[in-house]
Amino acid sequence: MIRELPFTLAGLRQAYAEGLSVEAVIEEAFRRLDAIGDPGIFIHQARETALAEARSLGNPDNRPLWGIPYVAKDNIDVAGMPTTAACPDFEYFADSDAFVVGRLRQAGAICLGKTNLDQFATGLVGVRTPYPVPLNAVDPEIVPGGSSSGSAVAVAHGFACFSLGTDTAGSGRVPAALNGIVGLKPSLGVLSGSGLVPACRTLDTISIFAMTVADAWAVFETAAGYDPADAYSRQLPVQQLSASQGTVRIAVPDDASLKTFGDMAQADHFRATIASLRTQGAVVQEIDFQPFYDVASLLYEGAWVAERTAAVGNRLIDAPQTLHPTTRAIIEPGLSLTAVDAFRGLYKLQDLRRICDELLAETDFLCVPTIPTFVSVEEITADPIGPNSGLGTYTNFVNLLDLCGIAVPTGLRQDGRPGSLTVLARCGQDAAAAALAATVEAGPLGATTWARQKSALTTSEIAAGEIAVAVCGAHMSGLPLNKELISHRARFVKSSKTAPEYRFFALAGGPPKRPGLVQVGAGSGGSINVEVWAMPLETFGSFMTGIPAPLCIGTVKLEDGTDVKGFLCEGHAVEGAVEITELSSWRTYLSSVVASVSQPDVSDEKLTAHAS
Repeated sequence: MIRELPFTLAGLRQAYAEGLSVEAVIEEAFRRLDAIGDPGIFIHQARETALAEARSLGNPDNRPLWGIPYVAKDNIDVAGMPTTAACPDFEYFADSDAFVVGRLRQAGAICLGKTNLDQFATGLVGVRTPYPVPLNAVDPEIVPGGSSSGSAVAVAHGFACFSLGTDTAGSGRVPAALNGIVGLKPSLGVLSGSGLVPACRTLDTISIFAMTVADAWAVFETAAGYDPADAYSRQLPVQQLSASQGTVRIAVPDDASLKTFGDMAQADHFRATIASLRTQGAVVQEIDFQPFYDVASLLYEGAWVAERTAAVGNRLIDAPQTLHPTTRAIIEPGLSLTAVDAFRGLYKLQDLRRICDELLAETDFLCVPTIPTFVSVEEITADPIGPNSGLGTYTNFVNLLDLCGIAVPTGLRQDGRPGSLTVLARCGQDAAAAALAATVEAGPLGATTWARQKSALTTSEIAAGEIAVAVCGAHMSGLPLNKELISHRARFVKSSKTAPEYRFFALAGGPPKRPGLVQVGAGSGGSINVEVWAMPLETFGSFMTGIPAPLCIGTVKLEDGTDVKGFLCEGHAVEGAVEITELSSWRTYLSSVVASVSQPDVSDEKLTAHAS
């Protein structure tokens, strides 16, 4: 029954493959919302708009998020919907989508509406709003977390498959920890900020909430892209997500500098999670964490407060009464800061950045508790600022140091509250951080009773409902046609070689140049480099129909003796072709051609047709 259907990517895709309509899913999403009875989740619901989009969505056409319901934080523009940033006096109607929302729309996702937040994305508690405060999905006595409160709660309740938040100081990670879900904070500039109401523009990023690492990553791959209209957009490639290779080196706070504010259950759970990483082969280095705390203090105690002041424009002077009292108290001091203060802050940050870089020099990742402890609604009512600052202990420094990160649930603590680990990595290492996070994700899926499935990211095995496909040419990672694998929802499994019974050719014709793999029997050929990808059975057929002759899909034997499907070439097509079997690699061949001519006519950029 649809009422028991997990609103995960796998669950929804399977249901659609079995004939469920998108309209029925959208209706069910709002039925679940109504059953929750929490008026604080949304600022604007788009019931009729979402249902109309569902009815007119058409066929999937390989759109990776076709029919997937999601919500957007109400500081991100969605065409035709109001944007308030939780300030009613600020409200305007967006006439176009934010860049990221536009990419999701093109991918077939359907926005259910705009969610509540700490006003102007200033806060980590989720209660600084003039609208009803959303309730924490797993424990209503605990704050929902902010500033992306409604976005996290919507996913944790299971009526939105994923959601968009933002993350300047932890707003995409703290709510994830408090509601038992995944919060992906990408490298700055990978997700465009066009159409986002700024908080601290130099530090802002859109973030993604989902039930699992795999779902968050699938959304991230779709949403990411360079935006020339955003001055802070960066051309950082989105790497494939696959299991970590080799020894993983992790830095963690040492016992002397680990802060949990007396919450021993939090400290014990963090140590247990790190111990599990050790059993997986990780090398753990304990470091003095004080320099990171010092960086974190700059965000709200230094010149960066003035950037938040700048973000609200003249509102502090012309209409201060329109601001939430706590928001006003935080950003008003920015009016008295000077350019001298700003430069002093930049100098101090650079000094601290050098120290932090040295502490992390011999490691690949930094792992921390996402939050040091839990904060109750009662506590934040009594002290609106102090407990909020504590929640940012392990998040406030991240964007100042240009790190990427992902918060992942790690099972329940001894007292039943959700545990959460944040994996941090250097800018551009988002895939590596997510892959490591996938090895420890555990526990309930938010506030639902859905069963957690084994993550496909932690294993090289082909899952049920998938087929292994070997590629040896332009479909390989980083080459022009790899996007066709991605659009058919394939995932990278491993690099491998064929059994030594194949000949490899650079086919005549072109551009583009195309390789041909021909099986000749044991002892008569060589081992050719391939990548093995796992593709959903439901998209494999449409993928095959786009493969032009003389290429075809057949059975390819790997060096370990296993058989997979893969690209082969019809025998007649290699007559007169250049044999490159000795090179064993299409990449090596491309490099040799580039090196042999001053202006090559063979390049990755020219390989724009099917060339496996």
